[in-house]
Amino acid sequence: MSNLQQDRQLLEKLSPSRMLLPVVIGLGVVGFMFWRSYKPGDLAPLADARPWWLLVTLLVLLVRDLGYVYRIKHISEETLSWKQSLDVIMIWEFASCVLPSAVGGTAIASFLLNKEGIPLGKSLAYVMVTAMLDNLYFVVAVPLVILLAGDYIYPHEALQGGFVLTLKIAFGLSYVFTLAYSGLMAYALFVNPHSVKRLLVRLFSLKGLHRWRRRAYHHSLEMVHASAQLRGNSLGYWLQAALSTAFVWTARYLVIGCLIAAFVPITAGTFGIIFARNLIYKVVLLVAITPGGAGFAEGAFPTFFRKFAGSDTMTNFILLLYRIVTYYLYLVLGTIFLPRWVGRVFGKKVVKEVMAS
Repeated sequence: MSNLQQDRQLLEKLSPSRMLLPVVIGLGVVGFMFWRSYKPGDLAPLADARPWWLLVTLLVLLVRDLGYVYRIKHISEETLSWKQSLDVIMIWEFASCVLPSAVGGTAIASFLLNKEGIPLGKSLAYVMVTAMLDNLYFVVAVPLVILLAGDYIYPHEALQGGFVLTLKIAFGLSYVFTLAYSGLMAYALFVNPHSVKRLLVRLFSLKGLHRWRRRAYHHSLEMVHASAQLRGNSLGYWLQAALSTAFVWTARYLVIGCLIAAFVPITAGTFGIIFARNLIYKVVLLVAITPGGAGFAEGAFPTFFRKFAGSDTMTNFILLLYRIVTYYLYLVLGTIFLPRWVGRVFGKKVVKEVMAS
């Protein structure tokens, strides 16, 4: 298969026509939840809304996206211009919306960077850096929020004891896996990538894991190449990359608390618990098989945040706002940025083919 054919197959995965399924699923679930829960007077808190919290929400979203743009520009060692960085981030976010949560936009990120003129080896290295830093944020943040929020991090009020225990076990396993994977990536990138390559190949040669041996081999090769590309970067480079990662993920987890505070009075402690529950909520969404977690995100939201939002109807209303500003907004932005980017990189003829597919 030629490179052009491979490029077109990847672009087809980003076709705006793929928006239809997640939109129908997501809005269908929210509509059903409204229909099932609505009672006259449930939306009375809207009359006492605090508009400044909605402005804070938009500001958080704006600075988060600017943080993402800065991070990719910095991690790419200033290879990308500000405009290129903005295009990459907007299309990356769009890809996260139209691909299953378990895949996410990372699968398309190295393709975007490569088409912006960055060699494939460096593109893979930069994407691996973002993935490693994202995982490390989770590894560092979880102990901190558990220390601050304690057992309130789990939705005891919405789940029976057995389900809470299952959630705790799943969350604990995800943390251990993320910790191990982050440590392995860090060791491969900074210490000895070849030993990690040998370890992965041997591990996935065992009976029962053999089917993933080829994928593990290719992933280990990417680690070796990434290590070679990234060696020599200064401590300042890594500090800025880590701080920008912490900034964007913290902003990401603030959105739900800001939206709830716009309609329901909450204390600083409650805001912190909402922030903490975001970490478990996001882990649950990782198992979603639908594009952008559509349906799963809506269905799981009340379990974690109904306690803080008030009535079921208000919970659903805040959920709708949350999905608008963190999901549907990026679907719309993707339909704006993607054709412009494809036209700049591939030409107008390919734009028509992608938009029509």
